[in-house]
Amino acid sequence: MIDALMRLMRAAWTLGRYDAILPREYYELLPMPARVVGRVLRLGSRHISGDPGVRMATALEKLGPAWIKFGQLLATRPDIVGDKAAEGLSRLKDRLEPFSLSIALHSLDAAFGEKRAALFPDLGPVIAAASVAQVHQMTLPDGRKMAVKLLRPGIEKEIAAEGKAMALAAKLIQVLVPAARRLEPVAFVATIRTALEKELDLRREAGAGDAFCEIVAADGYLKVPSIDWERTARRVLTTSWVEGIPLTKPGALEGADRARLANAVTCGFLAAALDHGVFHADMHEGNLILGTDGALWAVDFGIMGRIGMAERRYLAEILYAFLRRDYRRAAAVHIEAGYVPSHHDEGEFAHALRSVGEPIWGRPAREVSMGRVLTQLFDVTEQFGMHMRPELVLLQKTMVQVEGVARNIDPDHDIWEASRPVVERFMQTELGPEGVTRQMFADVSNALATARKLPQLVARIEKLVERAEQAKR
Repeated sequence: MIDALMRLMRAAWTLGRYDAILPREYYELLPMPARVVGRVLRLGSRHISGDPGVRMATALEKLGPAWIKFGQLLATRPDIVGDKAAEGLSRLKDRLEPFSLSIALHSLDAAFGEKRAALFPDLGPVIAAASVAQVHQMTLPDGRKMAVKLLRPGIEKEIAAEGKAMALAAKLIQVLVPAARRLEPVAFVATIRTALEKELDLRREAGAGDAFCEIVAADGYLKVPSIDWERTARRVLTTSWVEGIPLTKPGALEGADRARLANAVTCGFLAAALDHGVFHADMHEGNLILGTDGALWAVDFGIMGRIGMAERRYLAEILYAFLRRDYRRAAAVHIEAGYVPSHHDEGEFAHALRSVGEPIWGRPAREVSMGRVLTQLFDVTEQFGMHMRPELVLLQKTMVQVEGVARNIDPDHDIWEASRPVVERFMQTELGPEGVTRQMFADVSNALATARKLPQLVARIEKLVERAEQAKR
């Protein structure tokens, strides 16, 4: 507890020193109490150049991987934080300071022992350094190029310590800020911590990447490199090399079909999530490569999201209702799923959703302020008592990220129209006659399976009754 509290104080102090929390540029827009807090936090601040995004990126680098992940999400939303701030934060995606080649070789020795020299004969330079790991290029004797991912030294302890500090912050927010309780800050942080801990075992990432490769191959929106299992261990992941340029590099999209690539990001995410219940939950530009073959390649599968059929149907029905501008159905789905308390009037909730959806229809995507839309949605859902759903935290976070990346690629990208064919296909397959028939057979099978267990259940109940009677005697 003491260590977590000290880390929180250090975070506030660091952000204040770099003028990255309640920054001076927004002084006139802040209420008086916030101005006072901002001035206190800026005591002893460093006079560094750059806009708030650059200053925040510098501060988050000092604070560590968990905080960097937060900055990566903000970097995908220039419509919310502003173009300059997003540009400043973008360096957090894959341009962090790498660790040395000698440390990298030591990690390989620890993982593979005497086999290291044969398996990794020529470890090349670092080509990307992120918050949790870095990637080297390697050329095998037969000429094949590989990508070798290595965890940062001591990252496990660092993530664990930062996770405790964030958990403490979430508890404090939940107690001290009543308005934030519906966002379930404790559950949100718990979900992020779990995802980060999974990212620290690269064998799990290899399994996720291998499965995701099969999933995306079905639709062809995205491509995924193959896994080299012989050269993969807990702290090492080796995949085939992708010839191309990361979307974080200046000029990466010059001459590219931006509309097609933005569509691939949106549809690739939705098709995997709806059809398979699996999605890449860290889809920032640093994890997307425009291949020389013209395809969009996804890499880094440390954070993968999974949702059950109930959540998939909820997501599809909500999107489908908005696509048809059927706000009554959108309201009904929220209530049926239990996301909005049933005592609220469905018609009134539908009218509230209409006030959010209608203003964006028929307008060019570049003219729609997602920051304003999100603010209005926050107000509406708060009025109707909707709480953040822990099982949907990663899904919601990734939807925000995907929309931001797609809009960065193509400012005219319309996420609603792009999602239409994927959503309509799911509705027809899962909620149409075919899906209803399949669900009916599944329900019958479940009922039969339950019926087969009834004799055993009755026998157990009889034994419990017997024991209870014997105990009374």
